[in-house]
Order: sequence, then C-alpha cells, then structure tokens
Amino acid sequence: MYGLNRHYKQVIYLFFLLFLASCSGSNILHGAGDTNPGQNRYPEYADLYFWAAHPHKKDFSDSIPLKYKAGEKDSSVDVFFIHPTTYVASKSVNELLLDDPAERNNWNAPILNEWLNKKTDQSSILFQASAFNQYRVFAPRYRQAHYKAFYLKDSVARPFFDTAYEDVKNAFRFYLKNYNQGRPFIIASHSQGTLHAGRLIKELVENTTLANKMVAAYIIGLPVPVNYFANCKPCSTANQVNCFVSWRTFRNNFVAPYVAKEKIKAVVVNPLTWTLDTLPASKKLNRGAVLFKFNKPKKHAVSATVSGNVLWSSKPHFFGSIFYTSKNYHVGDINLFWKNIRDNVEERVNAYKRIYPE
Repeated sequence: MYGLNRHYKQVIYLFFLLFLASCSGSNILHGAGDTNPGQNRYPEYADLYFWAAHPHKKDFSDSIPLKYKAGEKDSSVDVFFIHPTTYVASKSVNELLLDDPAERNNWNAPILNEWLNKKTDQSSILFQASAFNQYRVFAPRYRQAHYKAFYLKDSVARPFFDTAYEDVKNAFRFYLKNYNQGRPFIIASHSQGTLHAGRLIKELVENTTLANKMVAAYIIGLPVPVNYFANCKPCSTANQVNCFVSWRTFRNNFVAPYVAKEKIKAVVVNPLTWTLDTLPASKKLNRGAVLFKFNKPKKHAVSATVSGNVLWSSKPHFFGSIFYTSKNYHVGDINLFWKNIRDNVEERVNAYKRIYPE
C-alpha cells in the first residue's frame, strides 16, 4: 500500500515491547495454546466474539483512566477501530513453519486463539481504542498478518495482508449494514491497522455516499503519502471534518535510516496543535499521555514538532525511563497523545454536527 514492507523491519520489534509492557501491567495471562484451533476459520461478525470492541458487550475499550471522569456516551456517532499487529512469536506459533512462505496458514493469525485475543484486548484495545470511547466503538478481530510478514518482499507478503484486509472490509460492511443506521462515523487505526484503514477508505468511503458521513480518520503509525487519497484531504485545523490525520513519532533530531531513504512525501499532523506546520509545540499543550500504567496518565508528557515525514517528540519520563534508549516512539504514537486525541475527536464531532445538522 505505502511501500511499507521495505521500511518497517525496525518498527515491529519496538511495537512488541509495548505489548509486553502493557500486557504485564494489565495482568494478562502469560502462556500459550490454542484452546480453539480453528486457524482457518473466517470471522463471523454476527457473533460478538469476533469483535474485540463492540457497544453491545463490555470490553476493554470502555476503560478510562481513573483520573478522567467518564461522561455520558454519545451514541449518535460510531468509531471503527482497526488494531495493530499483536501476532508475534509465541509458544502457540510454529516458528519453523513461519519461516516457510509455503505454510500460508501460519502467516495469518488464528482467529480463535484465546491467548492472542486477550493480548490484543488488554493492549491495543485498552490503551488505544479507549481514547475514542465517548462514542460507540467497533473493533473487529481479524486474521492479521504475522509481524514477520513485514520482513518479506511486497509480492510475497501481499496475500497475507490481503487476507487480513478482507476480514476488515467484511467487518466494516457488516457494521454498515447492521449497526450504523445512518450515523456519522470515525475510522481510527494504528500500524498494520492503518495499512488496512487506508485501503478501506479508498475502496469503500471516498467517492461514495459515505464520504460525508466520515467525520474524520485517525490513521496513525505508518506513512500516508500526501496524494494517496483522491479526495480525502489531510486535516489542517483542529475542527476540520471529512479529512484524515496521520503521524509517526521519533525522538527529537533522530532520522531513521529507512525514513531518510523514503521517496514519498508523507502527511504529518501535529497532535498537539492539529496543524501541518513545523512550529514546535510545547509539552504544556500535551493534555495527557497514557503510558505503561493505564490509570496514571501523565500530563505535559512530551513536546511535538513536525519534521519532514515524521513527528519529533521529546523523551517521555516515567519510572524506569532512564533505561529507555530507543529513539523510535512508534509504540507511543497514540499513547503519548491519548488525551489530546480524545478531546480532538469530540471537537471534530461537534464541528461535524454544526456542518451537517440532522
């Protein structure tokens, strides 16, 4: 989609570290085993089991840090959230087979793997999808491509990402037919989820009657070229609608080698100002980051500056951060700006309702 497979080998390991940290903080059961093998089973979205988040069940997307007061949910707007890669090496995965592209079944997540689903729920759904939970959140489980697919040539990896995308597309269609009922909606995603969100917007949203129904898209963690969409434009103000935001976060003054080689111009919106300009945004504008302890958000966590194809951030400080030496903050693309995202979603929804009154 964006030429990602050649550039993101260094990102996936870092993302895995986030899930190890967030899962341990959430008391996830460490272990493995397919209690329901069903590796080739298609997700059946009429069954709530195949939704990591859904307004008709209690799930981790309903969580909010204790410091923040949960207001009444606005059921007039929906959020379709596509989670990132959580399918990484574990005891339930035959790594020898994963090294053989001929063993295609193992390159996509077994949709009934309870351990994997718990990890997804207690990491991405808790720490990322929750930023949108003042509205109805729908997050499908899907046969995500294994993180090792990002190491493959595009031509080899494409079928695995296509399988994942087909599930996401089917889930979105099922949502539209059975749950949307004419509501405006937001599409949100991170990392591999953004790979699929971009395709979804291109194929099913823009240039259709749904285009004006999309309040905005928060497609984060992978580079989105400025000319990727035909009509959906980057958001340049905090209350613009029918547009999209995107960014990738790195430590101040760091330029990753693969970013330096990029030939595209990527969209980078500063989540502290919601503009495209390159003026530094002070950490005083950071309303709250949700790092490794969900119930202890940190205000004024980081500053942010748009620089070329990426977002530069100051180093976040937390217990043990002296040992955090990574300069790639992909793991915190959403977490570092959790409260800013949450507040901005509400601002855009309010603007949307003024522009498109019922």
